[in-house]
Amino acid sequence: MTLSAADTVAQLSALLGTNAVIGEPERMGNYLNEPRKRFHTGAAAIALPGSVEQVQAILRWANEHSVGIIPQGGNTGLVGAQVPLRGDEVIVSLSKLDRIRSVDVAAGTMTAEAGVILENVHKAAEAEGTIFPLWLGSQGSARIGGLLSSNAGGVNVLAFGNARELTMGVEAVMADGRLYRGLNSLKKDNTGYDLKDLLVGAEGTLGIITAATLKIFPKPEDYETTIINIAGPEAALTLFQLLRERTGSRLNAFEIIPWLGLDMQLRHGMLDRDPTAGPSPWYALIEVSRMKGGAPGALQSAIEAAFADDLIDNAVFAESLADRTRMWAFREQMSEVQSKEGASIKHDVSVPIAAVPQLIAEGSAAAERLFPGIRPVPFGHMGDGNIHFNFSQPADADPKGFMAASDERMHEAIYEIVLRLGGSVSAEHGIGQLKRELLRQVKDPVALDMMRAIKTALDPKGILNPGKMLG
Repeated sequence: MTLSAADTVAQLSALLGTNAVIGEPERMGNYLNEPRKRFHTGAAAIALPGSVEQVQAILRWANEHSVGIIPQGGNTGLVGAQVPLRGDEVIVSLSKLDRIRSVDVAAGTMTAEAGVILENVHKAAEAEGTIFPLWLGSQGSARIGGLLSSNAGGVNVLAFGNARELTMGVEAVMADGRLYRGLNSLKKDNTGYDLKDLLVGAEGTLGIITAATLKIFPKPEDYETTIINIAGPEAALTLFQLLRERTGSRLNAFEIIPWLGLDMQLRHGMLDRDPTAGPSPWYALIEVSRMKGGAPGALQSAIEAAFADDLIDNAVFAESLADRTRMWAFREQMSEVQSKEGASIKHDVSVPIAAVPQLIAEGSAAAERLFPGIRPVPFGHMGDGNIHFNFSQPADADPKGFMAASDERMHEAIYEIVLRLGGSVSAEHGIGQLKRELLRQVKDPVALDMMRAIKTALDPKGILNPGKMLG
């Protein structure tokens, strides 16, 4: 028998206590209002467990009553995986599971609970002279459980990999309430399937991550950071190859940004001054780390070689922490500034690195044919092939009319190019409810069958994040 919302709240309150359950719709706003405001479905209740045991109790109860459960971290996801689809689900917020359980510098690991905010993981690592190198714009609110469940990327994937590669093991509550104790800190363990890789990136559809063993690294002594004026993505690709040859694994980030992104931020007062060396069609934000004992100037030397080869014509280096902060603000504010320019059509895609210039050229041309005057704003991780290929409305267009006329057609055009180039329609944001139909269209049928078989085996009643990813 389906439980009413009142019964759900009453039974959860009996399990967790009345202060750990929210049943009034007017108090649910922070848990339902996701960043892009695309999804507007309510929930039966919000549960805020204070321990792993309480998460287990919730899932035993949910499994018994066939109640849909949505795990939620900081509610920063961009594809709707962390908010309701049907309206009868219970959101389980992991925000109270926020302890750093241990830091082992010698082993290069930290064990953090799912509700720890990423910024606090950074602080805990830095207090021990180390870093956790997952950096992204929402690090002040995103939580570890959500970041792992979405296999988050960020600006340091080039050097350190994405969330999956930064995770050594996880602890997770399964659909029937059992606890998977997988907080492995071993670099070598060939005792069967790597189960943490199933849970990382599963968007809460296979289990609820409650803690993770994360990789931490020695803290660099310093960073060398520059913004380069470049003619376009082709020149950026050549420059990237030169830098990899000369700096190797010390190359942390290589981000590209069009001039329009700078123009928008300056017009809206989001930068106190221009962080670049001057006007340019495109910019590359590049950062190299220097470890203790390492000689400074590796990036400077590489850039001098690029000048000698006529790859670039101007550059500016960060000479202070304030300079570096401003340069990174320029990159990190790219998503935010587009909301100030009206409607925006967004794509989180990846292609082989060598195909990035072709993607941008063909995608921009296709967009102009579909909607003359549209403003392409492609930017992002040139170093790993992940481009946030966004399009801002023409300056004088009506936002609603623009979206109604071009949204679906633009998606079709960009995804056709991405797939033809051997890319992915979701590079780092995931599938959620936004791209579940698209996943069925583009994913290998055998892969989909394997994914469904795993889902059925681990969640036979389909209570974990129902309707997300696989539908």
